[in-house]
Amino acid sequence: MGFIVSLLIIAVGAILTWGVNDTSSSVNLDVIGIVLMCVGLVGFILTLWFWESWWGPGYFRRTRYASGQPGYDYGAAPWGRRRGYVVEEEDVPAAPPPGPPPP
Repeated sequence: MGFIVSLLIIAVGAILTWGVNDTSSSVNLDVIGIVLMCVGLVGFILTLWFWESWWGPGYFRRTRYASGQPGYDYGAAPWGRRRGYVVEEEDVPAAPPPGPPPP
């Protein structure tokens, strides 16, 4: 939902609850305002929950690189020092073009 939308929903709910006097018997604006404030609060909390960090999205983003053999290395301790791998690329000469077709 986002912070701004959540805060706007809370503000509209507060205005409907405490700022508007109604005389209608069919619609209770106080209840609608309280419901809007609750929905805005839930949206605000969920936005905080799903935000990647407290300093904004992507501040502590980690990039992972694939290295080593595929699969999980059960022997490596997660707190131990990891071995580094170096990938070397070699230029392989292309095969010669095929000769003419047989007659």
